[in-house]
Amino acid sequence: MTDTLPQGRASYLADTHTGLPLPSRPDFISVDDERRHRKQRLTAALRLFGKLGYGEGISGHISVRDPEDEDRFWVNPFGVSFRRVTVGDLILVDSDGRVVAGRHRVNPSAFVIHSAIHQANPDATAAAHGHTTFSRALGALSRLLEPFDQESAAFYQDQVLYDAYEGPSISVEQGKDIAAKLGDKRAILLRHHGLITVGRSVDEAAHWFFTYEGAAEVQLTAAAAGEPKPMTHAQAVAARDGFGDRQLGEFSFQLLWDEITHEEPDLLEE
Repeated sequence: MTDTLPQGRASYLADTHTGLPLPSRPDFISVDDERRHRKQRLTAALRLFGKLGYGEGISGHISVRDPEDEDRFWVNPFGVSFRRVTVGDLILVDSDGRVVAGRHRVNPSAFVIHSAIHQANPDATAAAHGHTTFSRALGALSRLLEPFDQESAAFYQDQVLYDAYEGPSISVEQGKDIAAKLGDKRAILLRHHGLITVGRSVDEAAHWFFTYEGAAEVQLTAAAAGEPKPMTHAQAVAARDGFGDRQLGEFSFQLLWDEITHEEPDLLEE
């Protein structure tokens, strides 16, 4: 492998885009196996939202497209706490907003937003949405993340601001408008509302959400203390190439998966 490594890359590093020893994406022996994997990761992400204090009453939802019926998606049910949700609580929602599997109801906002995103972007296998403090504060300023550090650079030229607020997102038309504005970006900051991130897996979408919220806190803190200096374009692109790598995003979630399933194994109950 050392003979084929790009110049400047150390021979002890794995031959991946980032130069890090990242594992490949998982293979599944059946659709049922992949569905179980997606539902477990979804529930873990929801529990992590709860652990990090991202709950805001009934608000906030994470979804993942079903691996077999791709016009349907799994999502957390209406009125169940992030801190208590289990795999068995998840509901499967079709393109008409009907719950076709599960014993709970769907949050109308979850349906109109997530359904539209999954339909508009084939690469958006998962979507995470929450009304978190620092993202809401950044949105109130009509500001997107600036590349003040490596983590925020993951969203450099890969985020969009949505400021067409019309009240709670419960209309199909508004959901479609949000999805259209998001396009193929990985994050959309909804002014007066919250944050949405997407990815090709729950792991990736959740990682981008955690990263965005943390970067928003850094940006607001730095701005309150003085005049932060952003990276140059070249620096931001270089940082994005590493910290914005999708494989790295997915693997980063694995560490959180290990922690939350060790601390709260009941989340896997079906």
